Amino acid sequence: MRFKKIGASILHLTSHIAHRKSYIYFSYICATMTLQKKLLNTLLQWRTKDMNDTSFMVVISILLGIVSAVAAIILKNLVHFIMGLLTKISFWDFDNIMFLVYPIIGILLTIVIVRYLLREKLGEGVPKVLYAISRNNAILKPVSMVSAMIGSALTVGFGGSAGLEGPTIATGAAVGSNIGQALKLNYRQTALLLVCASAGAMAAIFKSPIAAIVFVIEVMMLDLTAASIVPLLISTVTATLVSYLLLGMDVIYPIEKVAAFQLNQTHFYVLLGVVAGFTSLLFTRIYRVSHNFFEKHFKSWGYSLLFGGLSLGALIFFIPSFYGEGFEAINRCLHGDFMPLYHNSFFARYGDGAGLLLLFLLASVVLKCVATNLTFGAGGLGGIFAPTLFIGSHLGLLFALTVNYYQLGDISPVTFALVGMCGCIAGVIHAPLTGIFLIAELTGGYTLFMPLMITSIISFITIRIFEKHSVYTYQLAQKGDLFTHNKDENTLRMLNMNQLIETNFSAIDFEATLGDLVDVISRSKRNIFPVVDPADNLFYGMVRFDDVRPLMFKTDLYNTTKVKNLMVTPSEIISVQDDVEEVAEKFRQNNLYNMVVLDGDKYVGFVSRANLFSEYRKKLKEFSEG
Repeated sequence: MRFKKIGASILHLTSHIAHRKSYIYFSYICATMTLQKKLLNTLLQWRTKDMNDTSFMVVISILLGIVSAVAAIILKNLVHFIMGLLTKISFWDFDNIMFLVYPIIGILLTIVIVRYLLREKLGEGVPKVLYAISRNNAILKPVSMVSAMIGSALTVGFGGSAGLEGPTIATGAAVGSNIGQALKLNYRQTALLLVCASAGAMAAIFKSPIAAIVFVIEVMMLDLTAASIVPLLISTVTATLVSYLLLGMDVIYPIEKVAAFQLNQTHFYVLLGVVAGFTSLLFTRIYRVSHNFFEKHFKSWGYSLLFGGLSLGALIFFIPSFYGEGFEAINRCLHGDFMPLYHNSFFARYGDGAGLLLLFLLASVVLKCVATNLTFGAGGLGGIFAPTLFIGSHLGLLFALTVNYYQLGDISPVTFALVGMCGCIAGVIHAPLTGIFLIAELTGGYTLFMPLMITSIISFITIRIFEKHSVYTYQLAQKGDLFTHNKDENTLRMLNMNQLIETNFSAIDFEATLGDLVDVISRSKRNIFPVVDPADNLFYGMVRFDDVRPLMFKTDLYNTTKVKNLMVTPSEIISVQDDVEEVAEKFRQNNLYNMVVLDGDKYVGFVSRANLFSEYRKKLKEFSEG
């Protein structure tokens, strides 16, 4: 009977949430369609008649700030709504048993709705945005405006050990991208709107406009210019004001009292930076191993869901603070009041000894890394900001309590919990400035800029020794899709290899004669002739016009000289899979004007130095204009 009661309650809850989700989804889509059809048409008319580009971008930036903030707030409240419903389903004699099933239900709903109903590929938000900027002309599909919201709300609301920041940023980016597309803007303008909306979403969810601006500069590689700084400032300020209006002006993690920086404790902040760097390395390595493990061993999403969901549920059962974003746990660490978290955990049955408390904090740091990656591996959607803040707060608290317990010093647990958050943010996402300003704005701890700076930069330097790329960028870097601050690399990366290939070269049969070749030359405007097998387009070599010129008027050789005796093997060959950066490097290293492109052994065409660098200059002008 009890299990029937559980099943009935879950069914009722799922249908209720599905109904509410459908309503929210429908309302959001209707609002978006109305925005595009009415407001955007009005803006287009104003732009044509009365507005210059600067005024136009100001208006759009305000709009982006409002829309991205509202989307962030809806997502936050939706998660709280789901968690509130779940807490009403209580079975006193089952203790924490529901934690075993809640995450798997939420991730299952995420997969069904996002993957099969919305037809959107599951994936993390920020890498998807970075890929859109670097490889997809800053274009995100309209469905991305709701898929990340719905998926992350279900995943995190049902206990997935992840955050809402990445999906919120992805939602804002999709809004900016689609507004840019609707307004028929070019790549540079669309990318700017995408970044402004992303920054607005982050500013709204964290109430941290400065950290949001620094984030898009450090992580999204925004090239800060006079044309971009004004819209960026406007969108983040607008989004923050909307967040203040709807959520109040209180900081997310209020700190009653922060110990002032003491010079004689500098070495502790340095040491914490090293520890935070290695902890960030641990998170990154677990992220990679988990990704490869699920990809290699589970070909079906069903098996990934069962293994990942059940393993995650088991971890939450033993340490309930892993449930959802973990903001309550972070707040308790920042107030030095973590005992309620300990008492609800598996460790409490063994007493309250100092050694057990330290072991609990250590287990929380390590196993939170595992829980977050199990959430992603099982198919859930979420961000890594909240888990990183959770890990950092527990790490800083563990560090301070250990120092005090062994009488190595007398340091403030609250202060080091706060600084530990900064160190882990700097290490995990490779963004030390973001860590500094985010923690200062989240907590109001502006008096700690010096220790925040020390720990963040030491953490960043430590992880960079072992890891060149963050969890956001390593997969993109592996595929050659990473957008960087190097404008030359970015411009080449945005070029499409297929558009550079020229196919108007006249091919000649391997068994053809000189006479056949002369006939082909007379009808061609090119001076290179690929030698191929006409049956299967197999490439053998090429004939250069300069090599044939001395023989062209020796008609007695027309039937006796074969093309295969005149052809040469090219010194460099391009594959259709090669990146444009590799092609440009080959042109730089070799004094060549054309290089043949093959698909395996099959002839495709040629890429010319002149065409490549002509397209490069066009793209660079478009990318840098303004």
